[in-house]
Amino acid sequence: MPSQRRDETPTPVGQTERQKLHGRRKGRPLRAGLQRLVEQRLPELSLAAPSGGGTLKLDRLFTSPRREIWLEIGFGGGEHLARQAADNPEIGFIGAEVFLNGIASLLRHIAQDGLDNVRLWREDAQMLLPILGDAALGRVFLLFPDPWPKQRHHKRRFLRPQNLDELARVLAPGALLRVATDDASYLRWILRHLLDHPDFEWTARGPQEWRQRPADWPTTRYEGKALAQGRRPCYLTFRRRADGRDETP
Repeated sequence: MPSQRRDETPTPVGQTERQKLHGRRKGRPLRAGLQRLVEQRLPELSLAAPSGGGTLKLDRLFTSPRREIWLEIGFGGGEHLARQAADNPEIGFIGAEVFLNGIASLLRHIAQDGLDNVRLWREDAQMLLPILGDAALGRVFLLFPDPWPKQRHHKRRFLRPQNLDELARVLAPGALLRVATDDASYLRWILRHLLDHPDFEWTARGPQEWRQRPADWPTTRYEGKALAQGRRPCYLTFRRRADGRDETP
């Protein structure tokens, strides 16, 4: 489950509403092996904002050139991100997650699979987007984000107009935004906001394209729990339009 589903915590002094993190950063104490992974691997894989401002130099993140950079926002236990990284070694991946236990889980996948194409952003993804350059990303994943079901909490939903504007800016023309949810209310919210946005088009041409998970879309632990509990996920793919106009015939 992505990092957005958390208990609310107080906002640090000087932090804006847009930067506010509603939730905890740690869960149960890590086992000794995971704690060692965090201590040994996390510092070298973590990203930081450029000192003095400016944009993050994505071409300097990896030891060898990558064809594109893909971002997963709130990667949960890291199952999807690790599988994507293993299946697409020519792609560089950034995983944004604040929950330490999920970060530790991804580090275990990285170690087990010998992945060298993953870097981590340990703060809210809303703080990452502004330091990415225009058209910097080839794909973004947002899988099962917190739906924040209460009306007064809707402003915490990640897919809201200001974040969609930033996603449109950092996605290259033709790049994909993949979103999954098992919450009917949030599904309606997603469709309303993304279909209203001039820079995105929904790629589905029939119900089977959003009712069934595509073959190149690895499953997640949270998805398995949702299915076991009788909740049917929806898998949505949106394309960044080249000019903000409807490109369908």
